[in-house]
Amino acid sequence: MLPTRGGLSRRGLLAATLALPLAAPALRRAAAEPTGRISVVHFNDFHSHHDPIVAGGAACREGKTCYGGAARLATAIKEARAAAVTDGRAPLTLDAGDEFTGTLFYTLHRGAAEAAVQKANGVQVMTLGNHEFDQGPANLAQYLAMLPFPIVSANLDLADEPQLRDRVIPWTTLDAGGRKVAIIGLTTQETAVTSSPGPTIRFGDPAAALERVLPQVRAQGASTVLVLSHLGLENDRKLVKQVGGIDLIVGGHSHTLLANGLEGAEGPDPVMEEGPTGLVRIVQAGCYSRYLGRLDLDLSPEGRILAHNGVMRELTMDVAPDPEVSAIVAKFAAPLEELRRKPVTTMPTTLSNGGCTQGECALGNLMADAMLAAAPKAEIAINNGGGLRAGLVEGTVTMGDILAMLPFNNTLATVTVRGHDLQAALENGVSQMPGAAGRFPQVAGMTVVWSPDRPKGSRIIRVEVGGQPLDPERAYRVVTNNFMRNGGDGYDSFRDAALEYYDNGSPLEDTLIDYLSAGKPVPGVQGRIVRG
Repeated sequence: MLPTRGGLSRRGLLAATLALPLAAPALRRAAAEPTGRISVVHFNDFHSHHDPIVAGGAACREGKTCYGGAARLATAIKEARAAAVTDGRAPLTLDAGDEFTGTLFYTLHRGAAEAAVQKANGVQVMTLGNHEFDQGPANLAQYLAMLPFPIVSANLDLADEPQLRDRVIPWTTLDAGGRKVAIIGLTTQETAVTSSPGPTIRFGDPAAALERVLPQVRAQGASTVLVLSHLGLENDRKLVKQVGGIDLIVGGHSHTLLANGLEGAEGPDPVMEEGPTGLVRIVQAGCYSRYLGRLDLDLSPEGRILAHNGVMRELTMDVAPDPEVSAIVAKFAAPLEELRRKPVTTMPTTLSNGGCTQGECALGNLMADAMLAAAPKAEIAINNGGGLRAGLVEGTVTMGDILAMLPFNNTLATVTVRGHDLQAALENGVSQMPGAAGRFPQVAGMTVVWSPDRPKGSRIIRVEVGGQPLDPERAYRVVTNNFMRNGGDGYDSFRDAALEYYDNGSPLEDTLIDYLSAGKPVPGVQGRIVRG
C-alpha cells in the first residue's frame, strides 16, 4: 500500500486511489505471522437518513437512482459481521458520529428513531459528532439514555455538565477474539461555535487529549488502539503526525468517501499516514447511509497491524431491506405523514420557481429575504436558484408544500469573506449562463449587474451592498445555505476563503415558515440581479 503524505491534496488522494489495485480477496501480508484477526465495520454521518436517498442526499424519488436508507444499512452491517465471522475474524461495529439532523425523522423524534435503529444494528461504540449537540445537552442526554453501548469522546470536558458527565467516557475497550482493543473518541472543536452545546461543555485539543489518555489505555492492557474520530479527514491526518501510538482512525465529519474503485472516492481505503511510531490507517465511509466500510486487520502479538484489506460497499437498491429495521422506520415514519399535511402558514400570492435558475425570480427573492431576516448580523443573502424545487400556491401552505420547495434538508450557514471573494462567488453563480444553472444566485441586501456576453470570470460588471460599491478588501458577512457554504454548486470561495463561518443554522424550511407567518412582505422581481 502506498503511503500518503501530510501535504497531499484531495486531488492527490484521488490519484493515489486510482494508482492502487482494487481490494484483493486476500490481505496484503507482512513477514510476521498474525495472532489476532479482527474486522472493523464502520459508518459515519448518518444524519437521520432513514429513507433511501439520491446522490447528494435528497430523498429518493420515483425514476431516480437511489441508495442507502436505514434498513439497507442494517442488512449490510449484518452481512459484513457474518462474513467476518465466517473468515475467522472478530467484528467490531463502530459509529463515528453525527446521527442527528438532516430529515424530518430527527425534527419530530429528536433522536429516538436513530437510537432504535442503532440498537437493532448492534452498534458497539459511538463517538459524538457536532450535530449531536444541536438541541443542547438536555436533548442529547435523553438520546444517550436510550443507547445500550459506550459513548466515547476524550477531548470533552463535561465536569460542569451533570446531564452528560456520567454518560460520556474518554475511551473504552472491546474484546475482539481474545484481544483487547481500545477505542478512544474525539469530537471536533468546531462544535463549540457550530452547534448548541451550551456554556457548560468545553471542547479540548484532540492531540492533547490523546496524549493524556494513551498511557491509561496501555496500562489497562490494550494492545491495539483505534481512534473513533469526528474531526474530518485532514484533521485526522494532522493528528497522526502529532501523536504516536495510534494504529487506526475510524473517521467522520468531513463526509469523505475513502474507497478503492468506487466513483466519487477522494482517497484509498484506507489512507496510510506516517506517524511518529509507524504507519497509521485512516478510514471514512461518506455519509447519509449510502456506504458501509469494512476493514479487515491482521494483528501482531504486540497488537500492531501487520496487514489489512479495505472494502467499501455502496448500498444500492439491490441490497434487500432488513425486515426488523424496516418496521422500526415505518413506525417512526407514520406520524411524519401527518406532519407533512399540517398547515404551517399562508401565501398571499402564488409564486412559481420557473426561471429561478436563469435569472432573478420572486420566489428566490422571498427565500433570500427570509434568510437575511433570520441572520440579523449578515448584510447579504445568497441562495442557489436550483435549490428551489417547487413553487408555492396562494392560500394555505402545508409542511409538505414547503418540503417540496426545499427538499434538500439544507440549513442556514453564515460566512465572512472579503469583497473580492464575494465577487468570485457571484462570478461562479453566473458562469454557466445563458443556459439554466442551479447555481444561479438569488440575492438580498445587494444588487448585481452582470453580462453573459463577457468572458467567464469577468461577467460581473457592478456590485453594490447597502447602496455602496463593493469594496474588494472589506469583510462582508453573508448568509447562505450549508450546501453552498461547503463549496456546493461551485461556490468554492465560501469554503476556501472563509474568514469565519457557521454551518449549523436553522433548517431553511423553518426560516421560510417563520418569515411568512410573521406577515413579512412577499417581494416581486425588483432588479436585484440584472443583465447589463
